[in-house]
Amino acid sequence: MTTILSQKGQIVLPVPIRQELDLSPGDDFEVLIEEENTITLRRISRPANGGLVDLLFACPSPFKIPKRERDASRPLEL
Repeated sequence: MTTILSQKGQIVLPVPIRQELDLSPGDDFEVLIEEENTITLRRISRPANGGLVDLLFACPSPFKIPKRERDASRPLEL
């Protein structure tokens, strides 16, 4: 498979590759120069709880997911 570099410096990964590796927008990658003219792209993180929902739904016993309570707190500012 081939792809091209856009004027913005972006490379599109073909759909079959994204599907095979279960890639999603927002996934983090590391870009390395291995040898002359060789670029390596490596995913460095997986989505949080990846596969957890599927695992829970595969449980043989029925269960209910409780509703989350909301509060007025705000995320910490870094």
